[in-house]
Amino acid sequence: MAPITQVELGRFDYAVAGEFKFFRPGPDGQVRRPSVLVRLTDADGRHGWGQAVPVPSWTYETVETVLTTLRHHLAELMLGRDPADLAGLHAAMNTAIRPAFSVGQPLCKAALDLACHDLAGRQRGVPAWQLFGPPARARPALTLSWTVASPKLETVERQLAEGRARGYRNFNLKVGAPQSAAYDLDLARRVRAFAPDGFLWADANTGYTPDEALAIAPRLRDAGVDVLESPLPPTQIRGYQALRRQGALPVLMDEGILALPEAVEFMELGMMDGIAMKPARNAGLWPSVQIVNQLRARGLMVLGSGLTDPDLSLAAAAQLFAWADLGRPCALNGPQFLADRLAGSALVPRADQLTVPTAPGLGLDLDPRAAASLETVARR
Repeated sequence: MAPITQVELGRFDYAVAGEFKFFRPGPDGQVRRPSVLVRLTDADGRHGWGQAVPVPSWTYETVETVLTTLRHHLAELMLGRDPADLAGLHAAMNTAIRPAFSVGQPLCKAALDLACHDLAGRQRGVPAWQLFGPPARARPALTLSWTVASPKLETVERQLAEGRARGYRNFNLKVGAPQSAAYDLDLARRVRAFAPDGFLWADANTGYTPDEALAIAPRLRDAGVDVLESPLPPTQIRGYQALRRQGALPVLMDEGILALPEAVEFMELGMMDGIAMKPARNAGLWPSVQIVNQLRARGLMVLGSGLTDPDLSLAAAAQLFAWADLGRPCALNGPQFLADRLAGSALVPRADQLTVPTAPGLGLDLDPRAAASLETVARR
């Protein structure tokens, strides 16, 4: 395959629609979802696009750290590389930016992983999921879950009504600090009453203590919740083990699952019933595929989730979850909260159904604003 000869990068921020606690107003009072775009060019002039989606309220990475790490530490090592050599890519990135407890700067590295999948898929004329290995077929569409996230019940009522109006039948809700346990239970009951037959997924974003989580898990189950995601920080190993022994709800991990070694370690320690997968957080698609394979080998649950992913990051998640044949609704709320897009109507859901792109690579054509944001940082 033709090697990579040029690396470009730039920042592109998306307007946000509605209220979502993880996105805060900027100095001008406007709320935006930041991202970093990467474009790789091979010796034959083909392009591959990637995207990093840092938000410091979710992770320690920021737009500024992603840009400087790509520019000063990772761009040059892409030159001359075969984009299909994904194991070599991650080995090189993890040599340049070393892991600590887990892989270092995973959101930054995800941008290059996605760009290589996009470019390799375009070189071979196949969608990115065909680079993952078996199975030989993927789901043509994913069912999406609607996010309910507000400490104000009047806002919750508006969010529920909007979700129903847009054709959603399944809901995921945010629980844990700074909300009280009483509020969380009231919220769960309201959403279950609103969607009695839907899949109801509660995500605490590590907002409980072990005692709080053990106390509320049976009550959330009784309120109609089906799974509990990230009740504790990932370092609370004994707390996760206690929740698993309690067995009130299936316990999913998210924060702290960044690469295969710790994912396997946490599985072996009996800390979880499954993982809410986020390729944007797991340094991209190649590590995420390995984690999914390990979950499946152990009979553990795989749920599809994201980081309010725009365009390229959303397309990558869709490729992964379609390949993994996820039957449960996916908490991909980029289409819910983002008021702008670079890929036109390619990833606009019809009701709660998201069609997975079938064109080569990540399957997207971006409008000229994407290229206009770029500057060349490495070339040979």
